[in-house]
Amino acid sequence: MVKTRAAILTDKATFGDLPLFKNGLEVKEIETSEPQSTDAVIKVQAAALNHRELWILKGLYPKIVHGGPIGADAVGVLEKPGNSSVETGTRVLVCPSVNWKSNRRGPKPNAFRILGLLPDPGTMTDTLIIDGKEVVPCPEHLSTSEAAALPLAGLTAYRALFIKAEARAGDNVLITGIGGGVALFALQFAVACDINVYVTSSSEEKIACALKWGAKGGVNYKDPNAGKKLKELLGKDNYLSAIIDGAGGAMFDHYANLMIPGGIIAQYGQTSGPGVSYTMDLWFNNVDLRGSTMGSRTEFKEMVEFVDKHKIKPIVSKVYRGLTQENVDQAITYLSNKAVIYFTICK
Repeated sequence: MVKTRAAILTDKATFGDLPLFKNGLEVKEIETSEPQSTDAVIKVQAAALNHRELWILKGLYPKIVHGGPIGADAVGVLEKPGNSSVETGTRVLVCPSVNWKSNRRGPKPNAFRILGLLPDPGTMTDTLIIDGKEVVPCPEHLSTSEAAALPLAGLTAYRALFIKAEARAGDNVLITGIGGGVALFALQFAVACDINVYVTSSSEEKIACALKWGAKGGVNYKDPNAGKKLKELLGKDNYLSAIIDGAGGAMFDHYANLMIPGGIIAQYGQTSGPGVSYTMDLWFNNVDLRGSTMGSRTEFKEMVEFVDKHKIKPIVSKVYRGLTQENVDQAITYLSNKAVIYFTICK
């Protein structure tokens, strides 16, 4: 057996000041099975939390299983390669997708999972044991906390932007809900490829930050004239080729007048809740609505290579030093009250 310290998901609501939380986290030492010959063993340097963990703690995520470590994002040093081609001692990232090798359309039915819920390992642990095929070298330009923040949101953004939305240099692309992890990566990836990016947010501060990071313009989606203002930003004869959307909601009513015929909406989430209406104007204009969730192992490797080539650095909002109960509690509480990107727990 291998002993390791980890943040374990429990069925006890340990966050008393967060009444919507149905589950909790307990940082403790656990024993895991000995690694198989194909398993890689990774000494985790940092793991990251994101809003997926909040949905799990609120009991709103599918197929929740208690008793295992949470987390799908991590960077660490490879102690045993297993069936990986990466050398021992290399700093590595781990693909957060499970059972999705390379199919561009999607994984096999009922096979796909994400790290951080049993029966799969979670990354909020000192020692991570995982199939060596899921391990790739970490770009050297990334700090420890930046590297930990990359895997899940980076992969989701890469697939939504390039695979599903088919965005290319010169395209006009709208990214909704700027400030969230996936949206920020999509912005960084698009700007690196000379794609013209426009954004939406309910925060003028976040729109201003997006402009500093290379967006051409942005609108407040709560403004009743948001669609009109976005059209003014685009200009009379310019239209959106694609929309990267993680919200759904009322902005869908404006898209038909903003998109080219045959444009693509790549939707990776629906944070606004139910009620999205794919209107007749959209399908009459040949607009494609394409669902996008995470990505394959092949796409993960492509994403990491892209980040390395363009020297992209994830935007990290806060770092906690040490995998302790106090730090995990504080990080979850902070994350639940802030619409910001990743938190990393550094060893």
